[in-house]
Amino acid sequence: MALNPLRGRVAYIFDEVNFDVDQIVGVKNIKITDVEELAKLAMQPYDPDFAAKVKPGDLLVGAGNFGYGHPHYPPMKAMRHLGITGVIAESFSPGYWRGEISMGFPQVSCPGILGFVQRWDELEVDWSTHTIRNVTQGTEIAFEPPPQSDAEMIEAGGLVPYLKRQATEQRQQKGSEHVQGA
Repeated sequence: MALNPLRGRVAYIFDEVNFDVDQIVGVKNIKITDVEELAKLAMQPYDPDFAAKVKPGDLLVGAGNFGYGHPHYPPMKAMRHLGITGVIAESFSPGYWRGEISMGFPQVSCPGILGFVQRWDELEVDWSTHTIRNVTQGTEIAFEPPPQSDAEMIEAGGLVPYLKRQATEQRQQKGSEHVQGA
């Protein structure tokens, strides 16, 4: 198992503890299913020009308990559509974490990240050394490695591909055992 490094700019810093990601598109828009429409609504209260500024590979940074509340998938679907490839936060709400990991969307728990970055700094997440490099400032900070199953889910691209991979591996193992026992 080897997760690909994340490398991108800090597109936005959510410094509010207990940030509810539903605010990214607005609670009144949470039932919209058209990802194009969601992307147009994303970040309007925070940075109306966000969609024009963000580039594929960019990252979000958050404070403690990021994703608090009743996180729904539309806000982060909009962010992925705009090119966001992961979130680094001081800590995450468990429900949000589980939901986004099951979508294969990288989440990095890194106490101290808010004091380590500024908006538009370029970061590199090295999963093998559990470090985040601030390429812009020439500094590093350690992060908490995700549980193995979560890392495997991210690598697989989400829960469904992860379960399919596990089922295939189990079938191959049983087939191998059958051949060896013959």
